[in-house]
Amino acid sequence: MPRSARLRLPCPNSASLRWKSSALAAALTLGAPAVYAQEANPPAPPADERGDEQDGAPIAFEADGVSYDDASDSVTAFGNVVMRRNGQSVRADKLVWNRKTGEVEASGSIRFVDNDGNQLFSDKLTLDDDLRAGAMENMLLALREGGRLAAASGQRAPDGTVVLSNAVYSACAVEDSEGCPVRPSWRITAERVIYDDAKKLIRFKGARLELFGARLLPLPGLMLASDGRPISGLLIPDVRLSASNGVEFSQTYYKRLGNNRDLAVTGYVYTEALPMVSAQYRQLTSTGAFQVTGYATRGSRIPIGVGGGGSQNDFRGYLGANGKLQFDPNWSLTVSGRLASDRTFLRRYDISRDDRLRSVIEAERIDENSYLSISGWATQTLRVADAQGQVPIALPVIDYRRRLSDPVLGGKVELQFNSLAITRTSGQDTQRAFASARWDLRRITSMGQEITLTALARGDVYNSDENGLTATAIYRGNPGWQHRAIGMAAVDVKWPLIGGFLGGNQVLTPRFQVVASPTLRNLAIPNEDARAIDLEDSNLFALNRFPGYDRVEDGVRFTYGFDWQWERPGWRVATTIGQSYRLTNRPTLLPDGTGLSSRLSDIVGRTEIRYKDFVKLTHRFRLDKDNFAVRRNEIDATIGNERTYAEVGYLRLNRNIATVEDLKDREELRVAGRVAFARYWSLFGSGVFNLTGKNEDPASTDDGFQALRTRLGVAYADDCLELAFTWRRDFVATGDARRGNTFQVSIAVRNLGFR
Repeated sequence: MPRSARLRLPCPNSASLRWKSSALAAALTLGAPAVYAQEANPPAPPADERGDEQDGAPIAFEADGVSYDDASDSVTAFGNVVMRRNGQSVRADKLVWNRKTGEVEASGSIRFVDNDGNQLFSDKLTLDDDLRAGAMENMLLALREGGRLAAASGQRAPDGTVVLSNAVYSACAVEDSEGCPVRPSWRITAERVIYDDAKKLIRFKGARLELFGARLLPLPGLMLASDGRPISGLLIPDVRLSASNGVEFSQTYYKRLGNNRDLAVTGYVYTEALPMVSAQYRQLTSTGAFQVTGYATRGSRIPIGVGGGGSQNDFRGYLGANGKLQFDPNWSLTVSGRLASDRTFLRRYDISRDDRLRSVIEAERIDENSYLSISGWATQTLRVADAQGQVPIALPVIDYRRRLSDPVLGGKVELQFNSLAITRTSGQDTQRAFASARWDLRRITSMGQEITLTALARGDVYNSDENGLTATAIYRGNPGWQHRAIGMAAVDVKWPLIGGFLGGNQVLTPRFQVVASPTLRNLAIPNEDARAIDLEDSNLFALNRFPGYDRVEDGVRFTYGFDWQWERPGWRVATTIGQSYRLTNRPTLLPDGTGLSSRLSDIVGRTEIRYKDFVKLTHRFRLDKDNFAVRRNEIDATIGNERTYAEVGYLRLNRNIATVEDLKDREELRVAGRVAFARYWSLFGSGVFNLTGKNEDPASTDDGFQALRTRLGVAYADDCLELAFTWRRDFVATGDARRGNTFQVSIAVRNLGFR
């Protein structure tokens, strides 16, 4: 049979050698056998080497030749020998099987494959008649999950485990694409390694982590699973230096509680703060999954939003949980809860920079033609100037929709029932319920126009009290019971025109829409969900351009514009631009500056440019209808590939609306980038800058340029190691979350589960 032992191409500047001999020789030259050869994830061995025999089956083998020694009752197989039993196989140059003792001695280029697909390479190997490895020399174990373990020698202990001496483990490739040996970027050296094949465990004694040849961290109690499953143990610690806490050292212990659940407990020690502990529990159930995360410490904090100033010692912490259960194909339950002890805890300990923590519970039922959601949510504000009593609690929020076919005209009908109850501890309370029916009919004419007819009827009922506690008058509505009837009709026409252009294909789609609705009692209704309105390309042709249900655009309006798209290999350009016109000149509920308050609206548009996966540019804009001043200018650009790229985000809102908090102007710049060099190394950085000055916000005290956060770092990343050193500076202090510098070293090594 043909020889299937794997050979490596020789290094161009060396003599032709077998990959294993060359690799092990290079390892021993470094003073200890290292881990070499084969891909990051060794392939499954061929079927003819795995074998499919059942327990108790006799040993089967193939060879170029066989001899029998009657005196010693031994069988010698030579030349391309393959021996199989119980799903295991041995390939060698020579096998001597002593039938009296059941011992098998293999020599030459040995390849032993166990039931899990792990592959053992050795120069000399002793096995019993069940093909369990015993003594071995110059061995290399290539695990199915990608790691490699090499040792000078090994011996089977009385308990059945294999004890390796002077061993080295790594998950790194040790040969380049041309077959030349390379030194692994990381490896673990150990005085002894105990390999328990029955329990699929590898235990290290006297283990230390080496990076680029430098011995760094001791790893006491290190264990790995040869079958790739996660096991309990310590993770690599993190080290950080921050302005708020000084030097931080954190160590995580991972505990595998079962096949479907685990626990990670982390301890934090600081030079300028009391210690902290955190834990994360995760579980997968038959219906879904959930996780719970908590942090706890006791330390000083500076209260925000209360008089007296000064610091005080308190319990501080955070609790977060989320999960989803799928009871059947239709019903599901989603839960997410987040709660912090105070407004600066997450920021000071660099856990999160969210300024709001939302907790949600939602039961959903979804089928082909209906949708039901019963939910509730509450939000904890972490913003300095926000009063928690003004933050709404919504419970319950019920939304039901059903889609029907129109048996008369052939359109689609959607029925919707919605209710909402909002409560504030020191603010306005609002309850709402409505029922609506919407009919849509879409047709394509013989000339290619796409015509959509829409009709909507809706009835609303509201009840509110303590309306005077809402600071913005146009959001309050009238107290007590209020009602509103809504009727809308619309015609939307698109006409795609297709042709060639500049070696590609273009599609020009003019679009025209008419929407009509009678005058509505908008200001009599409280506004809880439709506040931050702004005319943009995404809502230009919407039936209602307010973002929620509490405000509905009334009157008659015409909206016109076009979409243009051009494509050729590697290129794609898409543009949308449009404007609307209202028939009436009566004042609307929209303040000046939103782009919708006059008969003629502002001009809005969006342009996207893509070149392969190298360039992506998106530009959104709004131009003043009178003088073409730029009221909205937003740019998001990404240029480069995965290793070297630049990202730029810019936003300027110049609407001159100073009286409404939700519509204030601002200007900001976001930049990020990475530059790769020397194959595995890269420099990276990012920054967020507040450019809002008095031109955008008359109440602002900034000079128009304020750095909020910047970051710089250097990183190394190859096929088995990620290493980064990061510097970050925060320019804004909030309570005990100080402004200043933070330095952090991050290490992630493949196949060890470390981060």
